[in-house]
Amino acid sequence: MTAENASPENPSALPAAERAGTRALPQDLVDVRALLAAYTERHPDPADPAQRVVFGTSGHRGSSLKTSFNEDHIAAITQAIVDYRAAQGVTGPLLMGRDTHALSGPAQDTALEVLMGNGVHTLIDSRDGFTPTPAVSHAILALNAEVPAGVGSSEAGAADPAGQADGIIITPSHNPPADGGFKYNPPHGGPADSEATDWIADRANELLAGGLDQVRRLPLAEAKRHEALGTYDFLDRYVSDLPKVIDLDAIRQARVRLGVDPMGGASVGYWGEIGARHGLDLTVVNPEVDPQWGFMTLDWDGKIRMDCSSPNAMATLIGRMTPDEADGDGGEIPFDIATGNDADADRHGIVTGDGGLMNPNHFLAVAIDYLYRHRHGWPAGAGVGKTLVSSSMIDRVAAGLGRDLVEVPVGFKWFVPGLLAGTGVFGGEESAGASFACFDGSAWSTDKDGLLLCLLAAEIRAVTGQSPSQYYAELVEQYGDPVYTRIDATATPEQKARLKRMSPADVTAEALAGEPITAKMTEAPGNGAAIGGLKVTTANAWFAARPSGTEDVYKIYAESFLGAEHLAQVQAEARAIVDAVIA
Repeated sequence: MTAENASPENPSALPAAERAGTRALPQDLVDVRALLAAYTERHPDPADPAQRVVFGTSGHRGSSLKTSFNEDHIAAITQAIVDYRAAQGVTGPLLMGRDTHALSGPAQDTALEVLMGNGVHTLIDSRDGFTPTPAVSHAILALNAEVPAGVGSSEAGAADPAGQADGIIITPSHNPPADGGFKYNPPHGGPADSEATDWIADRANELLAGGLDQVRRLPLAEAKRHEALGTYDFLDRYVSDLPKVIDLDAIRQARVRLGVDPMGGASVGYWGEIGARHGLDLTVVNPEVDPQWGFMTLDWDGKIRMDCSSPNAMATLIGRMTPDEADGDGGEIPFDIATGNDADADRHGIVTGDGGLMNPNHFLAVAIDYLYRHRHGWPAGAGVGKTLVSSSMIDRVAAGLGRDLVEVPVGFKWFVPGLLAGTGVFGGEESAGASFACFDGSAWSTDKDGLLLCLLAAEIRAVTGQSPSQYYAELVEQYGDPVYTRIDATATPEQKARLKRMSPADVTAEALAGEPITAKMTEAPGNGAAIGGLKVTTANAWFAARPSGTEDVYKIYAESFLGAEHLAQVQAEARAIVDAVIA
């Protein structure tokens, strides 16, 4: 806990973490003018690692105030993407969407200047609005399905790249208001793989080091008049196609009362249209868009963060779903299901009146059990996709369904091939990100879709008569009640590197928290890809250790079906096992 927010201007004078879950105060808000000024005025030093282009699992992220997300970065990254797609033979339109972060608008302008300078056919939102990540992914797949089949297929299952569309999404997802983000989705519609992002980052840093001399760019006014610039109605395509993937008739006929909170993000214009066009009892509880996010409650560390899986960030919506017992007989809960999305709507948060905010792992287990029992058009042999740090409750649910478990490393990109090929009809991450196939088994999106999972919660309520919380309680009765958590442990860059290079032979322990070890993994069993760390399992518990990409820590994920005390023992022994190897 820190006291960084205590100040004479702070009337509460409380440390930031003690104010978690409370409304943001003026001193918590970013100075938007300074943020936008820094975007153009500050220029990165290519020799400083903190100011170079770095692509993580969700693109390049940073802040103009830290000289890690500035005009130079976006110009260089966009040119690098232009060069990459040319090298790959991608000749179709490039679709570009942005979220509501303050830096997203200027970044889109910079990108347009470079794209038009290169004559790249680019489509932006026809309504000049905000565009969720899943809407861009769905649009890429929809457009590419209309392109005549090419001469062959790529390994990911996409058609020949000639004539295929791809996309840029400008968002740092749930990150604080001072941040910006920029990511590339190839013609398969999902997040770019490491080979692509490494190439793009290297090229962008080369361009930065060269003073942007090789960046082709037009003035903004000229770029906006360029013949290569067009528009696309992302919202209409997404909302019109929803009956292909969600049983909206059931939701409407059951009169499920749905309350949605866009949390100031890109889904703000989508939810109202979804409700109106499909006749749903749907209320947008907060339509406000504010680049400071002054209406938010603070997250666990006292920061404003649009994390719809966080009880602190979701405190306002949770409060709406909590009966007021001040009068002794309780108040009426206004909605059957309440949901939240992060800024680019690729994550979901599910709130029920009987259970509060659902743990993301719990809802994933419910979604999987429900979908595989109710999507009769899905291939009988399609497996259940999960990341290796997601709950083992999913393993037990998959076994109960008679479905193969496909366990992959962290990152939604690993689900893309299966979703495209139809061999994987569901992919989910422990961080509240997931997507699944249409009723006929075809791909809906190959990126995470928070709106889709929120609508699924309403469908589950409509079809089963149960809230997702009640549904999960039945799974617990059948499969057990796991306890799950994640902690961070300090590590130097050298120690993190050793952790990333670990092999199963490095682990000499034969037992974990009193149970025999059943597996020691440094590769994901679902696809054989390196997990960049270690996972150790027993019959009733597991832990996974992975180095952080941004901090001098490593993350320990752990779970036990034997209770909280056993989980604590698993965590302690996990840290000892890892430290013995990396020390």
